[in-house]
Amino acid sequence: MRRRSVGEVIAIVVAIVALDQATKWLVTQALDLHQSVPIIDGLFSLTYVRNAGAAFGLFGGLPAAIRGPLFVVLSLGALVVLGILLAGLRPEERGLRIAIAAVLGGAIGNLIDRVREGEVIDFFDVYWRDYHWPAFNIADSCISLGVAALLLFSFRRPVPSP
Repeated sequence: MRRRSVGEVIAIVVAIVALDQATKWLVTQALDLHQSVPIIDGLFSLTYVRNAGAAFGLFGGLPAAIRGPLFVVLSLGALVVLGILLAGLRPEERGLRIAIAAVLGGAIGNLIDRVREGEVIDFFDVYWRDYHWPAFNIADSCISLGVAALLLFSFRRPVPSP
């Protein structure tokens, strides 16, 4: 990866982590735990919750002594894999580079929470009537969008000839 590409990745990752951590800090300062502020009545609220589990609260019931180290190790492993993927990209694969940077930034943002708080701070609450999508944050959004973009770009990537 060229120097300019590395700078672009670092800038994206730093921006995502900074925005993620700033919004989480603002939520913890402005709201009490489980407090909800409607933004679009019946569809969207800011609701301060904490997620001890993985995506969608999976494995949140594991004992903290197992859950914490497990999620940190898995996160670090994912960061290594993403770094390897980045290193293997060709300079012209900018879309893939940006998508991986988004996933990296989100993963680092949530890893900071896990190390510092033992759980992830979530606050976006999207719902319709009694159905609530699991609460999420900026980091989760970047991970989801980055993975979706990775899938899109991987389908568009030419298959090498034998």
